[in-house]
Amino acid sequence: MHFLENSVDLRNKRGSVEVIAGSMFSGKTEELIRRLKRAMIAGLKVEIFKPALDKRYSDDCVVSHDERSIPSTPVETASMILLLSGDVDVVGVDEAQFFDNAIVEVCRVLADRGIRVVVAGLDMDFAGKPFGPMPEIMATAEYVTKVHAICVECGNLANYSFRLADDDRLVMLGEKELYRPLCRNCYVRISSDNKDNQGADNNS
Repeated sequence: MHFLENSVDLRNKRGSVEVIAGSMFSGKTEELIRRLKRAMIAGLKVEIFKPALDKRYSDDCVVSHDERSIPSTPVETASMILLLSGDVDVVGVDEAQFFDNAIVEVCRVLADRGIRVVVAGLDMDFAGKPFGPMPEIMATAEYVTKVHAICVECGNLANYSFRLADDDRLVMLGEKELYRPLCRNCYVRISSDNKDNQGADNNS
């Protein structure tokens, strides 16, 4: 299997931005943790950041769905990452879609300093639209890895995060009780069925 580390110079101070994007339950955070731990094994200084609002598993750790974890610093805004990075070789950012648009410039500034930046986040929101700053981060990154979950309806590769709750808020933290990974066909079918059912309820 080809890993990104095979083509990235881990030792020399060559800045870059890597993005790990996909739906919920696709292994984004797991892959982020894997890359960062390998950088630590290589003797590099690593700092990890996540949005302060994400307290689903831990207040001060990045935790994957399979319970792998790595210590992190929760921050309220993207600009705080620049203030707290210090003299590091690698910066990891989890759940980047929840940050303000300044995260794009933060990634650029860090990479220009010679820092390797590894970013993980949802590329689409529950409505199937590009999520927050993720499209711009992906466009300006050197490397983009698209990971997939498994559709719980048909077993094909899933790239949509379908929200079970009837709620239009963009940010709604939750796990399996609130979201299901779906492929395009199942997402379109179930979304259409739900709209039809809502229309029937409104007309009754």
